[in-house]
Amino acid sequence: MAEGPLTAASVQVAILAGGLGTRLKPLTETIPKPMVAINGKPFLEYQLEWLHRCGFRRILLLTGYLSDAIKDHFQDGRRFDLSIDYSVEATPLGTAGALKWAEPRLDDPFVLLNGDTYLAIDYRAMIARFQQAGNAALMAVYANADGIAPNNVNVSPEGLVSRYDKSRSAGLTHVDAGAYVFRKQVVDGIPSGRACSLEGEIFPSLVATRELGAYPVHDRYYDIGTFERLAFAAQVIR
Repeated sequence: MAEGPLTAASVQVAILAGGLGTRLKPLTETIPKPMVAINGKPFLEYQLEWLHRCGFRRILLLTGYLSDAIKDHFQDGRRFDLSIDYSVEATPLGTAGALKWAEPRLDDPFVLLNGDTYLAIDYRAMIARFQQAGNAALMAVYANADGIAPNNVNVSPEGLVSRYDKSRSAGLTHVDAGAYVFRKQVVDGIPSGRACSLEGEIFPSLVATRELGAYPVHDRYYDIGTFERLAFAAQVIR
């Protein structure tokens, strides 16, 4: 049966929120990285507010490290006019491993965001492009003229990610902006029972099979991976 038009209200958003935040220690010794405060409010709350503004209502938080701090604050999401569910890793499994652990709770398709990255784009337009293109996955990519991070992506004339490499930026033109749309088949292909990385294993595999589309964005993203980036994000995100 043909799939009907995807809408924000019908699409689930999963957010990777289980990292250890080692570069933000000692701050993250007592709180998980997505709960680090910016202007008096947890970083993750800004992400959820933007998603709500875009029309999304169903959220799955992929947690692990100090997960109770996240669950205690957001609970079932009703306070934020959202429906929030949780997948809690028993041990750290990496970005792809967290998805595999959450597989029974994931819809087909779903939006995936990094829990330490704020990208204020119209995600409704992104899911429309995803459905139109028909690939297994779509990645938001930023042209990075301001050099906010080393480039790790090349985009083909057909609109596919033709190379993904986080180890060498020479010759690459864009940077992964931390937002994706996935078919459930991507999760099916993630090995179970061990840690696995989207960046190291899954994205290169999708590139090789020409199943990773590129969605160019013109708004830069803000991440809180280091104290310097956290301070910069605090100047912009309100």
